[in-house]
Amino acid sequence: MKQDKFIDTTIFPGWMGMALVYIICGSMFFGCAAASKKLKIKDIPETFLPGTIISTKTGKPVSFEALVSELAKVQVIYIGEQHTNSHHHDIQLKVIRELFQMDPQIKIGMEMFDRTYQPILDQWSNGKMDRLQFLQKTHWYANWKFKFELYREILDFIKERRIHLVGLNIPFHIPRKIATGGIRSLSADDTKHLPQHIDTSNAFHRAYVKEVFKNHLVRGRENFEFFYMAQCVWEEIMAESIALNLKGGRMIVLAGNGHIIKKFGVPDGAYHRTRAAFKTIFPASSGSVAERSYADYIWVTPGDKKHAVRKMPTGKK
Repeated sequence: MKQDKFIDTTIFPGWMGMALVYIICGSMFFGCAAASKKLKIKDIPETFLPGTIISTKTGKPVSFEALVSELAKVQVIYIGEQHTNSHHHDIQLKVIRELFQMDPQIKIGMEMFDRTYQPILDQWSNGKMDRLQFLQKTHWYANWKFKFELYREILDFIKERRIHLVGLNIPFHIPRKIATGGIRSLSADDTKHLPQHIDTSNAFHRAYVKEVFKNHLVRGRENFEFFYMAQCVWEEIMAESIALNLKGGRMIVLAGNGHIIKKFGVPDGAYHRTRAAFKTIFPASSGSVAERSYADYIWVTPGDKKHAVRKMPTGKK
């Protein structure tokens, strides 16, 4: 029987096909050398063990203290992730803890929530909601779907320290509609959620997304222009949300690696709106291959073979 070249995304947990694409594409863009325990970065002769932080400017390892010192000089800090890798969330929390000590007014922007949930996020940040209520009212397992335990410590820290949590995303059904029917297929109600500016002119970004598209086609999303517009809308709304909420302060942004890679996507979009200095951190699993152009810093972590499951937490907090 001839193998179907399309992916049936209905059997996978996770947000629409494009979130799945970035998880699957880790094997293509970040390498598949699972047998290795070190990270290889192109154009750097050394290989690196988990726990190593590499400055891509120098090609050399730096200490966590040196990293934090550099991050303290900028307004926006992007920390990527492969959504199901718990080690990536560990380093996100480590950076959040350290920068919060330096700036208690820091904000946390998260891809995992769309902007319509901001009143709920405000209640969480103010300690006015327990964990089960939070899951129910943000419709976590209808929207984001990755298991909450991966993000629990980060969100608990935000609540305990009363950190302002910002939902960056567009309602999750909208990019899915654009990817299948184009932006003109949206209803008037959907259209009101679009970013004011959508840039589709970056040739390097387009080429990157096209590689994702042609290697991992998703049934119903065969039109690349629709797919690319959906990607741009997705990233432009997050950039716009950062710009609207920055207000001269500092923000840590948590988003998938595919949204911050090479700085096109969300980082450049936010910079064009704010001119605020930023740095990017790209967590990369050991045994894979990365490029210096991926980010300002590449942080090597162990791989994580666990997959997202729907599991409600027990107890309240």
